[in-house]
Order: sequence, then structure tokens, then C-alpha cells
Amino acid sequence: MNNKRKGFSIVEVLVGIALIAIVLVGLAQLFTLSVMNNLRSNDLSNATFLVQQSIDYLRSLTNSEMSNFPQSSRGESNDEQIDLNQDGTIDYRRVTEVQSQGGQYEIFVLVFPPSQLTPTRSALLLNPENYKVKAQIHTVISR
Repeated sequence: MNNKRKGFSIVEVLVGIALIAIVLVGLAQLFTLSVMNNLRSNDLSNATFLVQQSIDYLRSLTNSEMSNFPQSSRGESNDEQIDLNQDGTIDYRRVTEVQSQGGQYEIFVLVFPPSQLTPTRSALLLNPENYKVKAQIHTVISR
């Protein structure tokens, strides 16, 4: 009669557990990387939307309104702190520069992360890359 027991030895079980752990750690890292990329993508999408929103608004202005941009009486600002989800925390800083040249208006719109609330507007316009600009558009509007 054969008295040998069939099953896995402790070494085989430990090797199996180690292999499963290695696979799970790899999947966890992949999941973390995926979440971080999704957050970054969302951040860039929001910044791009804010830039485009500002350009669209400026295109809707008349020639005289554009010449007098920004007008506080119309609720305009060339340096805005934006709270997208209205939770009391600033999410972005949008800086707009309009330069008139004859019948054309040169427009610069830049969106920065909330960590860039303290630099001056002119410093941000001069070197946006030094201040982690999220999105920027330079365009010309002709009338």
C-alpha cells in the first residue's frame, strides 16, 4: 500500500504565494500609474477648456469693448483665480493679455496651477514655462 500523501509541500506553497505577490504588486503599480495619468489628463483638459473659454469670450466682444478690456463693470478681469467646482479652493489662475495693434488684437491667455497664485502677472507673462503653465494660447483677432 502507498502511504505517501498527495498535495503541495510548504516550499511549493511559498513559491506560489511569492509569484502571486509579485504579480499583484505589478498590477498595483500599473493601477497607480493609470490613476495619476487620468488626473493629469483631467487637469490639462480643464486648463485647455479655460483658455478656449476666454478666447471665445473675447471673440464675442465688439471693437470698442475689446479696446477697453478688461472692464470691471462687465465683470472682466485679466488675472482670475478660478474655483471650478466651487468648493472654496482655487483650482487655476487664468491670465489674459490683450494688445491692440491697429484693427487687430493680439491675445495671450495662460492658465496656471493654484501653486502659482503669488507671482506677479507680468512675471507669469514673461516666462510662463518657469511657472508650470498648464495651457496657453496666442492668437490674433481681427475686426
